[in-house]
Amino acid sequence: MTTEFAAPSTGRLVELIAGMAGQPVPMLVDLVVDRFISGTPRRISREAPVLILDHDDTSITPGGGANAVYNVAALGGRPLPVGLIGDDPEGAGLKRIFEEACIDIGGILTRPGYQTPTKTRILGGPPHAIKQQIVRYDIGEKLALTDHEREALLRSLSAAADRPKVAVLSDYGYGAVEPEALPGLRQALGDSCLILGDSRYRLGELRGLDGATPNAEEAEAFLDDGNGSVEALEHSGLGLLSRLGARFVLVTLGNDGMSLCASAGVAHLPVHGTGEVADVTGAGDTVIGTFALAVAAGASPLEAACLANYAGGVVVMKMGTETVSPAELRQAVESDSELLGKIRWSPAGG
Repeated sequence: MTTEFAAPSTGRLVELIAGMAGQPVPMLVDLVVDRFISGTPRRISREAPVLILDHDDTSITPGGGANAVYNVAALGGRPLPVGLIGDDPEGAGLKRIFEEACIDIGGILTRPGYQTPTKTRILGGPPHAIKQQIVRYDIGEKLALTDHEREALLRSLSAAADRPKVAVLSDYGYGAVEPEALPGLRQALGDSCLILGDSRYRLGELRGLDGATPNAEEAEAFLDDGNGSVEALEHSGLGLLSRLGARFVLVTLGNDGMSLCASAGVAHLPVHGTGEVADVTGAGDTVIGTFALAVAAGASPLEAACLANYAGGVVVMKMGTETVSPAELRQAVESDSELLGKIRWSPAGG
């Protein structure tokens, strides 16, 4: 294993967690709201073979790119979100949540008449048991940025932080992140800023990123004849690395852990935890948020990947769109130090 990919110590990771506090992270994101409506089953409807629920609770949380922002804040960082919302209750609710978390909302534009993208999940179950998701419906269409909005977003990113170490692009297909804007973003953020990207549908178009964090499904989209194996997905990650001209690509593999692909080779990280999950909603946002904040704190790509791996293992054990705290991340690192000794390294061409 090269020096760059030498497994970090538990003590080093704990130091990095402490170093995350207050680190600024400019974030150009698609701002989404997750709404959860939960109820207790009463009976089967006579009108159709469906459950009738007695309503228990309705809540909203940051979703999509907004969840990545929220994860950076939960870990003690200083996210600086840039994006668009509508002048609707969902957009107002998201801004209120951000303000309560002391997140700077100065870079968030409000477009009159636009509907803030919202994913509504209907949950049902007994009063004192974990609710199960029954159905989800989405509201929100891709917007086309006006020249004024595009310039305003770029100005907000440029002014977000003085010489930031890292920035995040979170593209959920709603229009805030434009691949053709990357050269302008690079100029606005400075050459020393590491730009990380996560894109649901078009990661391959974001050429010029320094790093990316696709999941297995997104990585597999770049395979011509892949079989979904870890080895095939790692090969896909290396192909994506070349296509983007990036320094590294971190492929998340669910129960199989993660693979960090770089020009020197591939480091495979086993999954943290039991492999049994409660809910994967928003786990990718936790991964890129943790990775970015770790880099801002001075982590190497492998150190950042290790922390993102631990954070991902913690958040999938929670129901709904959730975050990870510094205490939870530190406890995960200290309780599973053996994981670091199981990192598998494959040199390029090996």
